Amino acid sequence: MSPTRSHTQKKVFAASFSVASNTFLTISKLIIGFSIGSVSVLSEAIHSMIDLLAAIIALFAVRTSSKPADREHPFGHGKIETISGAIEAILIFVAAAWIIFEALEKFSSPKPIEALEWGVAVMAISSLMNFLVSRYLFRIAKETDSIALAADGWHLRTDVYTSMGVLVGLAAIEVCRYLFPNVNLLWLDPAAAILVAVLILKAAVELTIKSARELMDESLPADEINAIKDKIRGSFSTIKSCHSLKTRKSGPSRFIEFHLAVDSNMSVKDSHAITEDLERVIKEMYPGSDVTIHIEPCDNRFCHAACESGCYDHVVERRSSGSID
Repeated sequence: MSPTRSHTQKKVFAASFSVASNTFLTISKLIIGFSIGSVSVLSEAIHSMIDLLAAIIALFAVRTSSKPADREHPFGHGKIETISGAIEAILIFVAAAWIIFEALEKFSSPKPIEALEWGVAVMAISSLMNFLVSRYLFRIAKETDSIALAADGWHLRTDVYTSMGVLVGLAAIEVCRYLFPNVNLLWLDPAAAILVAVLILKAAVELTIKSARELMDESLPADEINAIKDKIRGSFSTIKSCHSLKTRKSGPSRFIEFHLAVDSNMSVKDSHAITEDLERVIKEMYPGSDVTIHIEPCDNRFCHAACESGCYDHVVERRSSGSID
């Protein structure tokens, strides 16, 4: 089932807003970085370029993931958000390697940095903008359950910390020029650049792991699975057992399937009504879910192991009474 129209509109607007802010920051950092000759500011410009590319990928992903299921994609298009997260992680690894290479060269041949106040200013603006935009992206990602927006948000939140690191490094160099003119702190510039690289590498590893888990169809988190089981158990007294519960996630969509054992004398109409009500209840808990329920008859006699494991009728008591063969 596709996400609601309002969720799609929120995701698209949030991703578009991220593209706009990252475009501004990338251009600003490139201009300032080349003007003052700071490798740390240029490394942050590359970081923002990666953020911009990630935001563009996220925008494409949230647009595509909202498309309804079709003949070629019967389970919907949600996986595109997970794939976009994996692509973003690869881009971060490449950017980090480039930053480290440039910083090591700067260590071997440090050059004076001019007009440091411009570097400090652009880093301060970058930190503030990215903090506000990332907070907005996290809020919309939580509302719409979007891994693409969450990944984009983590890109920007990492940029907040790295920009602050560069800002502190440049500010320290500027202050020491006046207070300790004989002390050479130019090494702080490439050191800050390497710090940027290490932090974004950490973000890349975390994003890779998260994307890989979803691509491998890992089950939903334990708290969500337990909530589903509790809801099933408490919904209908006529349910004898719930077993073979399987779950997975595809972008914002959850796929949930399980078997229900009901009284063998129950009519097809009544048992079907139970499945419809349960689907509605679960979808209210997790909008956009695709729920598949298999009904089985229960006569309290020939119980297989899977059914017994999810029995609501105290299997042990029935075994002791000899009602189970």
